Amino acid sequence: MAGVTPDARAWRHFLDRLLLWSGALALAAAAVFFIAYNWNDLGKIPRFALVSALILVAVAGYVRWGANAAAGKACLLVAAILLGALLALFGQTYQTGADTWELFANWAALMAPWVLIGRFAGLWMLWMVVANVAIVLYFQIFPGLFGVLIGVERQMWLLFGFNTLALLAWEVAAPHFAWIRVRWAARLLAAASGITITMLALLAIFEWRWSSAVTLPAYGIWLAAVYRQYRVRQRDLFVLTGACLSVIVVIASLLANQLVRGRGAALGYLMIAAAVIALGVVFGRWLQQLAREEQP
Repeated sequence: MAGVTPDARAWRHFLDRLLLWSGALALAAAAVFFIAYNWNDLGKIPRFALVSALILVAVAGYVRWGANAAAGKACLLVAAILLGALLALFGQTYQTGADTWELFANWAALMAPWVLIGRFAGLWMLWMVVANVAIVLYFQIFPGLFGVLIGVERQMWLLFGFNTLALLAWEVAAPHFAWIRVRWAARLLAAASGITITMLALLAIFEWRWSSAVTLPAYGIWLAAVYRQYRVRQRDLFVLTGACLSVIVVIASLLANQLVRGRGAALGYLMIAAAVIALGVVFGRWLQQLAREEQP
């Protein structure tokens, strides 16, 4: 109906990439599961030898095909994943006593040179995921002086700042480097930034504290920045749709916090449902209008 049926060449390209990336990820996962399943049968030396050999083969493949070939990028991605497996194997074998967050922090640090030279968005996103996991695990070990609740808020602020700065750097660098212009990576960073600031807004609504006076204005600034970047300067319906969903969630939470109390809870739920439907209609029509504007 849309008139965008792929031709035979497009299908071959899609299947080639699908088999390449799924095969690369399956190979990396297979190495991890093979060692875990045969842990008691494999000695210390065979475990390290197997993972190290696979890393060397993957790096050799990257050197062979180069950074511009999809096969070379897949090899470097496999090497980066197996690097984490090697660190986990070292910690499990020698029982160093390090916390889990240190594994991911060291993984991100050791992977950083490959990420910088790889010129590959997928590898950057893997690094971002590892870094985010390290932050989350760090605050599970060190929640803060005032307990878990304050620790969760600090964690969310750090994740929001980290991912938002990464998104800003990505968008600034995109006009200058062709490999950064892939939109899926920017959208993934925008989603991470939006999810964390939305969670902070919800925390401010339901657990009001002095810091909440900063959270809600920061949320408004984030919405304004998203509108300016992805509506005025460039058009990205995915990010705008996520922002609209965030607004619906926050407004519904504000209404729930004020209206769902005592005997008037039923009426409060009705008003919340009406508000969600109204906002969905308004945002849906706005997004449809933007989509029509993009059509030639």
